[in-house]
Amino acid sequence: MNKNSIANTTTSASAGNINKSWVCEAIRKINADYNRSSDTHLIRVELPCFDDITLYLKDESTHPSGSLKHRLARSLFLYGLCNGYIHEDTTIVESSSGSTAISEAYFARLLNLRFIAVVPETTAKEKLDKIRFYGGECHKVPGKDIYTEATRLAGELNGHYMDQFTYAERATDWRGNNNIAESIFHQMGKESHPIPDWVVMSAGTGGTSATIGRYIRLNPEFYHRTRLCVVDPENSVFYPYFQNRNPNLTSEHGSRIEGIGRPRVEPSFQPDVIDRMLSIPDAASIATIRWLEGILGRKCGGSTGTNVYGALQLMQEMQHTGTSGSVVSLICDSGERYLDSYYDDKWVSKQGLDLDPYLQQLRTICS
Repeated sequence: MNKNSIANTTTSASAGNINKSWVCEAIRKINADYNRSSDTHLIRVELPCFDDITLYLKDESTHPSGSLKHRLARSLFLYGLCNGYIHEDTTIVESSSGSTAISEAYFARLLNLRFIAVVPETTAKEKLDKIRFYGGECHKVPGKDIYTEATRLAGELNGHYMDQFTYAERATDWRGNNNIAESIFHQMGKESHPIPDWVVMSAGTGGTSATIGRYIRLNPEFYHRTRLCVVDPENSVFYPYFQNRNPNLTSEHGSRIEGIGRPRVEPSFQPDVIDRMLSIPDAASIATIRWLEGILGRKCGGSTGTNVYGALQLMQEMQHTGTSGSVVSLICDSGERYLDSYYDDKWVSKQGLDLDPYLQQLRTICS
């Protein structure tokens, strides 16, 4: 190959007008944002009724964009940038019930990119307001149409569909790099029972449960002791899929517990890294966050209720078998986003939910 042909090859490889300086600066900004952020707290929950069994909640609501999804959004942006999907004029599109869209809007604003969230019509107003606060646009559609509409919009605008439900489990570094799993086990290091018996996590994309499950298996000292339990709300197909492995399962109804549960089996959901699943009634999830407010002194989102109700079931099982140890779960986001739903008695009644049996059960646990 002569000198001219080498020059032509180089020119051809640079086609597409990719602004490498902008990409490098975008990655620097995301890494700088990460560097400014301290890790989230791991809260020890005082429940004296459980003798030598301790519940810990990792408070993901303290991220800059207010939820666990801040980690996912950061990973998805880096994934898109490093794969060449995102450029300085790319419109970012996502299908989301709220929290992921809020976090992605945060990062889109950081990079001065247009962001459109395709959201179910039932998404809480507080979440929509937060997306708009970060400069995002909200495009409401029926819940069953969010995937196809996000794909259509991205194609029409020559944008990039982030597709959290496909890429969540592969965009996150599950081996470490201070991911949520590594952080949990590091923060547990000086506790009375430093290696948890259970980590309890609800699933939306399945990305976080995949990260935690893989990390546990990567480290033999944890794998011998720690099990991963994924809790699932009503109207979600993850729980039956875990039982029968039918990838074609669908549900006609969306989850009332925003951010978790899906009407179809998502590519990011990895059942083989999960040790156990529990199906949690929606009324139990909502009752639990109201009960938990009296213990923590603040409101949490509905998925936190799903997590904690499942964790309490496991702690009761440990108690019945005389097992000492620890259980770790997550506060996924703040309850301030759900004042018009989970904390509104009229909304609860309209949904046909009766919280009283579960509230009585929860009060009895630690009476």
